[in-house]
Amino acid sequence: MVDTGFVDGMTPYLRASLGAHGERVLDSEGVPVVSGPAEVGRRMLRATHRRGDERGREALAEAVADAVAEPGNEDALGALRQLIRRALSKDPGLESELAALLPHRTASVVVASGERSIAAGGNIGVAITGDGHGPVRP
Repeated sequence: MVDTGFVDGMTPYLRASLGAHGERVLDSEGVPVVSGPAEVGRRMLRATHRRGDERGREALAEAVADAVAEPGNEDALGALRQLIRRALSKDPGLESELAALLPHRTASVVVASGERSIAAGGNIGVAITGDGHGPVRP
């Protein structure tokens, strides 16, 4: 079973690549290399396209064309993600290839320094320092 979170996490890269390259996103030549999410998305789409069978490649090209034609249509982008999920279920090695294209996240270091300071690595809700504060009421 394909991890839907993985495919959903590809959305910003897919959207950026479709916006930057349009229908040419699947072309192997003549497409300028751009940096950032647009290039990651282009490489992901090209890898999915390259590893698919003829029918899968045609369906992917059609879904790309639909998503490019209607950039704000979330259903068109969802259909593209669904085709990627299908390709991943047919080719288990594709997920590792696509995952390798994602930028590696670096670990966050959170440091609290000084009297009554607070350090948090994420959303912790309400944090109050100092004297004279009562309980926080919602």
